[in-house]
Amino acid sequence: MAPGPRLTRRRVLQAAGGLIGAAAPARAEARGGGAAAQREAAARAVDITGRLARYVVTARDRALPPDVAREARHRILDTLGAIVSGARMKPGEAAIRFVRTQGGTPEASVLTTDIRTSAIDAALANGMFGHADETDDFEPVTKAHPGCAVVPAALAMAEREGRSGAELVRAVTLGYDVCCRFLMALGPDHVRATHRSAEGTSATFGAAAAAAVLARLDEERTRYVLSYAAQQVSGIWSWTRDNEHIEKAFDFGGMGARNGVTAALMVQSGFTGVRDVLDGEHNAIEALSAEPKPEEMVAGLGSRFFVTETAIKTFSVGYPIQAPLDALLTLRRQHQLTADNVDRIVARLPADGARIVDNSAMPDVNCQYILAVGLLDGGVSFADSHSHERMKDPRVLAVKARIELVADRGLMDPAAPRSGAVEVTLRDGRRVTHFTRHAPGTRENPLDTEGVSAKVRDLMVPVIGSDRADAVIRRVNALEAVDDVRAFVRSLLVTSP
Repeated sequence: MAPGPRLTRRRVLQAAGGLIGAAAPARAEARGGGAAAQREAAARAVDITGRLARYVVTARDRALPPDVAREARHRILDTLGAIVSGARMKPGEAAIRFVRTQGGTPEASVLTTDIRTSAIDAALANGMFGHADETDDFEPVTKAHPGCAVVPAALAMAEREGRSGAELVRAVTLGYDVCCRFLMALGPDHVRATHRSAEGTSATFGAAAAAAVLARLDEERTRYVLSYAAQQVSGIWSWTRDNEHIEKAFDFGGMGARNGVTAALMVQSGFTGVRDVLDGEHNAIEALSAEPKPEEMVAGLGSRFFVTETAIKTFSVGYPIQAPLDALLTLRRQHQLTADNVDRIVARLPADGARIVDNSAMPDVNCQYILAVGLLDGGVSFADSHSHERMKDPRVLAVKARIELVADRGLMDPAAPRSGAVEVTLRDGRRVTHFTRHAPGTRENPLDTEGVSAKVRDLMVPVIGSDRADAVIRRVNALEAVDDVRAFVRSLLVTSP
């Protein structure tokens, strides 16, 4: 007889009552928990899918605490800055070419263009824009990049369905929660240890949750959306070899946004599916993790909001470089460092981050290059962080040759997973050091509304001009007053045909 929900419930109850067969205790012992821990975990894991689906349904009409709403607006604005800027980068241009050939029902807008297409393709393109230039946000514990998938999916669905700004804010907040909680349930370190991308793995779930909220699906259909999301989860860590950042932009942003909107729209149109994909037989969490913690999917829902925990980047570079760059620039200001008086620079990063940014072929993910430019210029411009030409500059190469990157396992602190320490030896023999535990823009060292707005303005003005950029910033900072997201998007963020 094929396994189904009834068999799943019986197995869960058997585990909770101590009647499970010999294989399960052996597996539990192997994971270090013992049979008692296995029984306790099985009892807690009952109906994780239903509990999450019920929260998704109720969260769409639940007022957010004021500080959470503010942080959600900040992330939406920050992601819009990345989208507008990324539309003119190589990944954005590739996405525009692709969706322009696809046609499709005109449901949603591809930002900064005259393209109106299906919500699925709009989410794909805007998602690729959102991670094209390394300015999107990042959650330090899970290593997720929620904004570049969740915000494009939510925008596409809000535009398609004619939702309000307040509904968009709540949907994005929920999407961040589900995106990050899925990785918490799998174990973020376990995901990467199995050659998978934390970013790609989580993005589909976050986008699907946001899209389901805006589709206003009931609990049963939200269960189905989660199941279709699970079937589409992907993401392999091979993106580190993508020298042009195009596949990386798809993996981090476009793929998850597309998948999430697809899941919601299929169910909205009548697709049915599995109703217990997070806790039933062959469930997604056990399938994707040898260390499953299913209760993390629902732990703290309604009281812990991951949208307040992501880091907004102050520099347009890969996140592992934020802290060491801040440390170097601090030392440069304090000690009047120059390329002429510096003999050697040693940058220490947590080992997992150092591997990503150690002499990468992509300039914005190459720590040695970025630090060399920082020393020479006293900062790193958006243009230089994306310039392959500047990477070949003899002055940059001369400084870069004096920079050593150390992958330091001692810095792998869960409370500060993306710190950075820089030691500079001057030509006169002096040594100066600085440790940035939390880079600017983190929860521990946050940007205020003015700071986020200034960052976004710098990204938007070269693409849409100062007047439109200022108008977008004003509207997003008062997003709950927007009655219809369609009017906001079409008046300020698209090009008339």
